[in-house]
Amino acid sequence: MTDPDTQKRRIVSSRHLADGEGWELSELEFGMIIAYNAFSRWMTRCMSAAGHPDLSPLEILILHNVNHRARDKRLSDICFLLNIEDSHTVNYALRKLLKAGLLDSEKRGKEVFYRTSEAGIELCKGYRDVRRQCLLEGLSSTDVSGPELREIARTLRALSGHYDQASRAAASL
Repeated sequence: MTDPDTQKRRIVSSRHLADGEGWELSELEFGMIIAYNAFSRWMTRCMSAAGHPDLSPLEILILHNVNHRARDKRLSDICFLLNIEDSHTVNYALRKLLKAGLLDSEKRGKEVFYRTSEAGIELCKGYRDVRRQCLLEGLSSTDVSGPELREIARTLRALSGHYDQASRAAASL
């Protein structure tokens, strides 16, 4: 039986989805919505402070992904690693990053490979410095430790697999 005080404290964005069993998942989903929007806002403001104010959150994610490990990446690699199904949005972002001079591309056979340009590498370093100053220094004063952050990240990756499976199931209905 549900404690009435617990029922009053539920923080959900879709109460109609939270009746009975599973209300905890709606509460988690509301937390993910809030975190996603805060993270998107953070990325754009951090990138603006680093010197490039006109990039969208997706473009910022793609720039960092292409810069990761200094390895050339194809469109399909980027979509796979960021778990993005709509390659057209990624392709559009890649073209914008190329036009801004933050990426370079090279055609090899039928495939195009992308890498960060010198300007893109410097911008990612600037982002890292702003991140260190504005985010990491403040995070050290919280009660969340490195191992706890790794566990949260692991849980989120596992949940993404459940959502992917559920989306496949829903597509077959």
